Amino acid sequence: MTADRYFWATWLFLGLALLVRLLISSQFLLTPDETNYWQWSRYLDIGYHDHPPMIAWTIWLATSLFGQTEFAVRLPTIIGISIASGYLCLLTGRFFSWHCALYVALLSQVTLLLNGSALIATPDGLLLPCWAAACYHAARAMQRNTMNQWLLTGIWFGLGLLSKYTMLLFLPSLFFAMLADSHSRRLLAGYKPWLGLAAGFIVFTPVIIWNAQHDWTTFRHVLFQGGANESTLFTLRYIYDFLGSQAALLSPLVFLLLIACWCRGGFSKKVKNHETTSRISFLIFMSLTSFLVFFLLAFHVRIYGNWPAPAYLTGLILVAALCSPGRVSPGVDKNRLWQFSLGLSALTTILLLAQLVYPVLPVKVDLDRIARETTGWKTLAQKVDTVYEQMENTQKTFIFGLRYQLASELAFYMQGQPRTVSINRWSRPNVYDFWFDDSMVKGMDGVGVFEHRDVITLLPQVFERVGSVEEIALSRPSLWFGEELVQTLYLARCYGFKGGLRWQPRDTGDIRAAVE
Repeated sequence: MTADRYFWATWLFLGLALLVRLLISSQFLLTPDETNYWQWSRYLDIGYHDHPPMIAWTIWLATSLFGQTEFAVRLPTIIGISIASGYLCLLTGRFFSWHCALYVALLSQVTLLLNGSALIATPDGLLLPCWAAACYHAARAMQRNTMNQWLLTGIWFGLGLLSKYTMLLFLPSLFFAMLADSHSRRLLAGYKPWLGLAAGFIVFTPVIIWNAQHDWTTFRHVLFQGGANESTLFTLRYIYDFLGSQAALLSPLVFLLLIACWCRGGFSKKVKNHETTSRISFLIFMSLTSFLVFFLLAFHVRIYGNWPAPAYLTGLILVAALCSPGRVSPGVDKNRLWQFSLGLSALTTILLLAQLVYPVLPVKVDLDRIARETTGWKTLAQKVDTVYEQMENTQKTFIFGLRYQLASELAFYMQGQPRTVSINRWSRPNVYDFWFDDSMVKGMDGVGVFEHRDVITLLPQVFERVGSVEEIALSRPSLWFGEELVQTLYLARCYGFKGGLRWQPRDTGDIRAAVE
């Protein structure tokens, strides 16, 4: 196949993969985190408690254009992952060949981690295209040292910071990549890279302003997530979970191939061309640096499976460049191992994507996170709608959840998509603390949902009277096990709200607590 055919085959495959995701996106209900981010889009701001604002801004734009639907909520991240893959292929084509780029396209589109970041609307789906684009423009800037490429690198870096704070790891990754290359090392003494960096932080300015106005709450939240409140500095409790989750999300064989590429230093002894060796070195530093940060952090605190995702972007190029049929290094024939790795990754992803639409796998519901995240929300909303309409004065009745996830699901799936409230008093701080205060609902009645029946003993702390509790069973049909109970939730009618919406820290030393 000629270079032109590889080029067009790459973009055709990326286009087909985008089309498939667009078709799947409306076939399953929004997860609690997705409805939470959708809620953010109804309270537009330049900053939020948990993450930067890009996810809210893009969901607002998509839902304004296409309506308040699952398709619109997921559209930004679906497009985002396609942009990420496109930039990876552009970088591969520039570094190596479009033959190799085709395999990067194949690998990136069948990797479970990237599919999850596309089809579930989270900040990762917007972070990844920014990281991939910044890598592409940084590579071009290192080659030619042009001001426009450094500025584009900085702008994409800033957009990444507006998407998720993990983008900060791009800086040490690029710094070490430049230090490792004799030509690029000299560029650090010039002004152009630093002007690009300044441009990135200018783009990030809205988040700085918002946090300065809100007691740096987001940064305190990030520090808490990073284990700042943990008394144990070193533990083995989380490391096995971390490695297992990375192998599962990336595919075990692909994960092992990537580790092999890192450990062998890019096969530098077999790649005689200095230019190719420098490019492989760039890919290693732009992936391994971030991975090592999370690997070391896993000896202190639990690391969520999606956190190291940016590390694998240039890592996928590295694996394709060294192990695929389009590889640049000589040596033993790795085609069969590559094919098996790619096939296993594709099979795993296809089965789990099918599971999103209908439970085709013989997996019990208590082991099926997909079911727990996407099942029954319309049924729950219909039940709450019915009870709400039965309240004496609906104009003086608010809808609440005792977790932000439940409040957000109700907001999306109830009739009229009402403004729901999360009573965070006994859970954790979140964005609802910035949207509602006691004065807005004091004296009103409430209809609320919670997960544990014994929570009913806490509700009298915030309501004058609590009525009867109704049990709501959410279930799903299964080809293998028939009708399965997914979870049981509880619905209560409450009267006369006394106050107490916001989170109250149990420990005065909790870093998330605002300084009085």
